[in-house]
Amino acid sequence: MTGKTALRAKRRYESGKGAARKIRSAGQVPAILYGKDQESIPLTIDAREALRLFHSISVENTIINVQIDEDKEEMETLVREIQMHPFRPGIVHVDFFCIERGVALEVEIPVNYVGTPHGVREGGILEIILHEFRVKCTPSKIPKSIEIDVIRLDIGDSIHVGEIKMEEDVELLTDPEQTACIVSAPRIEEEEEVVEEEFDEEMDGEVSDVETDDEASPGDAETDDES
Repeated sequence: MTGKTALRAKRRYESGKGAARKIRSAGQVPAILYGKDQESIPLTIDAREALRLFHSISVENTIINVQIDEDKEEMETLVREIQMHPFRPGIVHVDFFCIERGVALEVEIPVNYVGTPHGVREGGILEIILHEFRVKCTPSKIPKSIEIDVIRLDIGDSIHVGEIKMEEDVELLTDPEQTACIVSAPRIEEEEEVVEEEFDEEMDGEVSDVETDDEASPGDAETDDES
C-alpha cells in the first residue's frame, strides 16, 4: 500500500488573477480541494513546502492529509493536477481531490522494471514502453508501485500488461494487450549495412564516371589526329 504524508493549508477567500499574483508573491500557491458530493474549498499552501513534498513522493498515488488551519480534522486527498510555471521553476496551482474511505477510485501507479534481462547481457536493448499502469481500487489498497521482473527476457521477448498479476482487490485498467517492455536486437548491424550500401552506391557512381571517360577517349584522339 502507498504511504501517507501531510501538508498544511489555509482557506482562501479571495479569487481572480490579481489575488493569485498577490498570493504567489507572498510565497504561497493557490489550490483547490474538491470531491464527490462536497463543496470545493479554495486554499493556499506554502510554495517551498509543497515543492519539497512533491519532489519526495510519487504524486499520482500518495495520499496527502491536507490540514486546513480552521478545521481540526485532516482531509485525505490525492493530487489531481499540478500546474507548473512555463518559464521558471515554481508551482502555479494545485488541485486536490478528497477521497472517501472504502470507495474505489482510479489512480496511476509507477512501474519499476527489476533486473537486467538476459538479452541485454547479449547485446540487446531493453525498451520501456509503459512507465505507469492505471488501476482502480480503494484508497487503502493503492499500490506504492508495480514491480516487473525482466531478468528472464531474451532478445525479442516482451511483456504485456495482461501478464502482470495484481494484488487482490486491485483492478488493472490499462489495456492488457499493450506491451509494457521489450528487449530489442542491437541496431549496430543495421547501421553498418546502411553505411555499406551507401559506400557501394558511391563506388558504382565512380566506376560509371571512369567508364564514361574511357569511352570518350577514342573520339577525342580522332579529333586530335584530324587537326
